[in-house]
Amino acid sequence: MDIEALKTLKLHEFEEAATGYRSVSDMASQAKDALEQRITTQMREALKGEAVDAAVVQLREVAKDFHYVQVECGLVGTALNAFAADMRPAQDKLKRALSEAAEHKFTVDADGSVAYPAAGENPGGSPPQPGSASGSLSEQVRAIQRQAGNFDPNPNYAIAQGIANRIAEALKEATDADQKWAPQLRKLKADDDLVVSAGDWADAGKDTEGVRRAGKDYLDSLPQPPKEGSPKANADWWKGLDPEQRAAWTALQPNTVGGLDGLPATARDEANRIVLDEKRGQYQTELNGIPKPPANEWTWITSGMYPSKVHTDEWMEWEKKYGDQYRHLESSLKGMNAIQTRFDQTGEGGLPEAYLLGFSPEGNGRAIVANGNPDTARHQAVYVPGTTSNLSSIEGNVDRMTELWRQTQQATPDASVSTITWLGYDAPQSIVKDAPFEHYAYDGAPAYRKFMDGLDASYSGSGEPHRTAIGHSYGTTLIGAAAQTGDLNADDVIFAGSPGVKVGSADEMDAPKGHVWNEEADGDKVPDIGRWGHGGSQWKMGGGVFLIPSDDAFGAHQMNTHAEGSGPQATTGSEGHSEYWNKGTTALKNQALVVVGEYGDVTAAR
Repeated sequence: MDIEALKTLKLHEFEEAATGYRSVSDMASQAKDALEQRITTQMREALKGEAVDAAVVQLREVAKDFHYVQVECGLVGTALNAFAADMRPAQDKLKRALSEAAEHKFTVDADGSVAYPAAGENPGGSPPQPGSASGSLSEQVRAIQRQAGNFDPNPNYAIAQGIANRIAEALKEATDADQKWAPQLRKLKADDDLVVSAGDWADAGKDTEGVRRAGKDYLDSLPQPPKEGSPKANADWWKGLDPEQRAAWTALQPNTVGGLDGLPATARDEANRIVLDEKRGQYQTELNGIPKPPANEWTWITSGMYPSKVHTDEWMEWEKKYGDQYRHLESSLKGMNAIQTRFDQTGEGGLPEAYLLGFSPEGNGRAIVANGNPDTARHQAVYVPGTTSNLSSIEGNVDRMTELWRQTQQATPDASVSTITWLGYDAPQSIVKDAPFEHYAYDGAPAYRKFMDGLDASYSGSGEPHRTAIGHSYGTTLIGAAAQTGDLNADDVIFAGSPGVKVGSADEMDAPKGHVWNEEADGDKVPDIGRWGHGGSQWKMGGGVFLIPSDDAFGAHQMNTHAEGSGPQATTGSEGHSEYWNKGTTALKNQALVVVGEYGDVTAAR
């Protein structure tokens, strides 16, 4: 970078280009949403048959293309703004140095040296000679220059030397910025085809990481989210950002934006979908690079009295080298694909758009998926799954809330409802080794409370939302721990198949009196076994210990889970531990009635 190039660099053109890329990103986002939420939905409602099904599949692919355009153009726009932000201090420093040189009638050469005229007086009376000063970035050289300036009879020398040094600094800063951003910007190119592959999304993830590293100073210069902030503080931070700043945070730190309770559901969804698609591309690419497990996994050892079946040496070598990584990638992709499947179901039978309010594939994985926008829904239901829940098994838990949403529409047609699957904690993975311990519940309780508070902070509907906390199995234990250690922020609480909720009374659940509900199906063994580890106590006359929501002493409304009625309106019974959300069951019907506030129609347990 030379003086002329830096002086004449039109940074506003980069910023104008950034605005253009952001506009393209916004248009791609709108096109994606129109395809996913309106066009395919209306096609499903108006048309039937193989042709429309095929058309919907093709339109989904187009929507995915638009999402890729949205992400990449958003990244380019942010990169251009960050480049301009990095270059501007260097350019301003150069212009100030050149202006000072002009004031003193110095001449700045193309190499950055500063020529100065004669001035002052030598000890013998003769005028000092004119000279030229060259800039240096070395502190040692600068120290020598300062000493020379103290003894030089020409006062212009010290001034010129200072100007030359600042010019050298400006050129170095500009060169560093140029060398940092040039390769990053060159990488922001897409393949010249119409197929957005897993490899393309994996590259997009690398692009995001590269621009994030290069743009650290730019991002640090923007308003920062509050450290460990409340949902209200998070919401205020987001509201205080301008569109350019929001775009920068979403492009460079989608994990941060997607994980902040209190932000609008649309903002979190946009950020988390970026993470989802980039991680899915990365994981699929990595999985494609791992050899498949050997087909000959087992062999027999026939020597000795009894033959024994053992793993082959080939399989053992593969397992040692790839086993853990292969299983993590494969199971995580199963969950990611299940989330995408829910996105693709929007419009089927009137199903509303889905919002990804939280996502991480790390460890056992996290996912928070909403049916309908909770920021505008009059009724919100937040479901916590229990033992063995993880990203790999998220499909079943998402389906439960999908069925609950559909049932609320039968209970109250056109009701404004958002049903949310909240896998925002590390659930116990083993019934025997993990589920008896309470720390999973207490570790996850603060995050659940914060999420519930975040729904208040981001709510933009009229009046106050009606919110229901729903737990299944160990998920009920977490909800109880959340109420025990803080404010649950729920209007109703529903337990299903509860092994105990750490407290011994419905009055301790932070819900209004009479608004704690329980279901226990025939053949569900979890409540009676779990009470010995997670049951609560009432230290009063007539109280007891190891109390669970199924006990009369607990004080919850016991809802019916048996078959009811006859004809088209009949509902079936639930049996065992996992049928509380089966379509057409009494258990599902009663939960939906609570969610929409139709308490008078709820049927009591027989």
